[in-house]
Amino acid sequence: MVPLPGGTKTMMTRFLSVLTLVVLAQNVMADPSSAVAWNPETLTLVKKGDVAKGQVIAQTCNSCHALGGEYPYIDGQIGPYVFKQLKDYKDKHRDNAVMTALATGLSDQDMADLSAYFQKQTAPTSKNPAKVSDKAIELVSRGDSRRILPPCAACHESNGLGQKIDVPALAGQNAAYLKQTLLDYKNGARKNDLYGRMRSIAKELSTEEIDALATYYQSLPH
Repeated sequence: MVPLPGGTKTMMTRFLSVLTLVVLAQNVMADPSSAVAWNPETLTLVKKGDVAKGQVIAQTCNSCHALGGEYPYIDGQIGPYVFKQLKDYKDKHRDNAVMTALATGLSDQDMADLSAYFQKQTAPTSKNPAKVSDKAIELVSRGDSRRILPPCAACHESNGLGQKIDVPALAGQNAAYLKQTLLDYKNGARKNDLYGRMRSIAKELSTEEIDALATYYQSLPH
């Protein structure tokens, strides 16, 4: 876990306020990045997902998601985040032919049940790479004011466990997947981030910084 230096919370608030204004201005005329609305009905649906029913549906998921590599680990992932990604695949706000085909056959209740199931599972164990760069630690804990980059911890928390609505947990995640995700945000291949926040951030990151962050988050215990 990276300790947050004094004043970091205030700095985070400033960073996020500026970033939100920037991305809203950039995306005011753009198509919505997602059709998911976190209203009380949707939140209640996800909260009441049936773990047992989700386990049955998940039998078709584990053949890929337990492997790593190009596939993300989703055991222990935040439930609402899983729900949103499935909805975005179904609505074609996120592009992947295999996942779109699978999600198309799911109802909202199925997605809620899957989300509940995966949130209850044991998250992946840290891979403990030999070296975590100082640059990654700096980006996570302080960001970079010159590039209007907020600290990663502002949203994903200092322990990398994300936030309860739909900010994903990154701790212990497969580095190859995290790297590709950031590259996809950087080049615009992935567009389902709310308000374009991750696209705006990733565009400012070098490939070396993306590598460093992917390695850093893979090293964190979940």
